[in-house]
Amino acid sequence: MIVQRRVVSAVTAAAALLLTAGCSSDGGQPSGADGSPSPSSTAAQSPSGSAAEQTPPAKGSVKVVRTVATGLKSPWGLAPLPGGGLLVSSRDEATITRVDEKTGEKTELGEVPGVAASGEGGLLGIALSPDYASDHMVYAYFTSASDNRIVRMRYDEKKPSGEQLGEPDTVFRGIPKGVIHNGGRIAFGPDGMLYAGTGESGDTGLSQDKESLGGKILRMTPDGEPAPGNPFPDSVVYSYGHRNVQGLAWDDRQRLFASEFGQETWDELNAIKPGDNYGWPEAEGEGGGSGFHDPLAQWSTDEASPSGIAFAGGSVWMAGLRGERLWRVPLKGTEAAADPQAFLEGEYGRLRTVVAAGGDRLWLVTSNTDGRGDAKGDDDRVLELRVT
Repeated sequence: MIVQRRVVSAVTAAAALLLTAGCSSDGGQPSGADGSPSPSSTAAQSPSGSAAEQTPPAKGSVKVVRTVATGLKSPWGLAPLPGGGLLVSSRDEATITRVDEKTGEKTELGEVPGVAASGEGGLLGIALSPDYASDHMVYAYFTSASDNRIVRMRYDEKKPSGEQLGEPDTVFRGIPKGVIHNGGRIAFGPDGMLYAGTGESGDTGLSQDKESLGGKILRMTPDGEPAPGNPFPDSVVYSYGHRNVQGLAWDDRQRLFASEFGQETWDELNAIKPGDNYGWPEAEGEGGGSGFHDPLAQWSTDEASPSGIAFAGGSVWMAGLRGERLWRVPLKGTEAAADPQAFLEGEYGRLRTVVAAGGDRLWLVTSNTDGRGDAKGDDDRVLELRVT
């Protein structure tokens, strides 16, 4: 494992104190992975299904409020800016574009150097620094010629279009790459730490190898160091036994959830516990046996192929690629409170990313120009949804 070692900031140290006090998720005062405001660092963590938690209704609803923007090419990651605007990464073009969420106007920030787009690899997830208000740093996970890595770049909107991204500073490198299963979702959680979902790059043996970065959820400081309180000494590995993680989100009790692609049988939504083994390749779906953490919900691969997830209204919302639908999973603690419910089936094609937009709203990004499936038109779009 090759990691750039840096001095941990005072902010990171404070986040470590939050962790030891019992915070098991991601992000302090900054936004969570799905763009929603993070809960108070002093919020009490209650056990699964405690009386203090309200269980959402078994059935929900989705209304497409409007199409925010069209004309996007192979969009993958989305990061809402605190002052307004949405940053969208292009997997194949290696660019980051700012979308005005009111007018739909698009402004290209620039191209991220070093991206080697091929197969499922390229410029994937993006996230804003916990200190974005002062440092204006945008983090990006991408596939290079040799590995998958995480970099950060300063965004200067005062510069001309196409020149607004500073030189990338490599925060973390050495994640296995492949034509398939590159993972790619990154997010800062309620503890201020950076989380990354990785894939096993087609080599199934990596998932059970705790020394490998493939098939894992990683947790690190904003500078790329193993985060304080991680389950394995001097390691960024947070959970293992994953096949291909592309969705990360926290609920309002700071509990982490992740979506995962199955092989031929079951796709999964998992409640993540540090140090746990999620089974791949020994187990896929429920009933994996002793020592494996079962998913809280599962789907056949033609119904889901899940990528991004978000938390809103007491439910996890999960975007399906091959399934071409948005799934709602109402939660009772870290268990499903009712059967998953599908929306928008086949209406907008492949769905890549879903991000909380505050209150009962979500941003949803389609993925019809990624070379997979039957494209619904020659471009992709961002939608605004209202959900219950």
